[in-house]
Amino acid sequence: MSKSTRFQRSPVTLAFLLSCLITIIVYVLRGVGILGFIPGGVILLLITVSGFLGILYGVQMTRRF
Repeated sequence: MSKSTRFQRSPVTLAFLLSCLITIIVYVLRGVGILGFIPGGVILLLITVSGFLGILYGVQMTRRF
């Protein structure tokens, strides 16, 4: 019973999902006003990191081995 290599979770996959989750939570809480003290640069940094990890995730999913 071996698992499919396509659906195994790698560190890049977990980092991508975690960064997207944190970015969405911080963005929503800042919009509501709970985390209003966080500057916009931090939000921009989180979005950039999520985008970079998304690109790495996409490259990883297109590999054949």
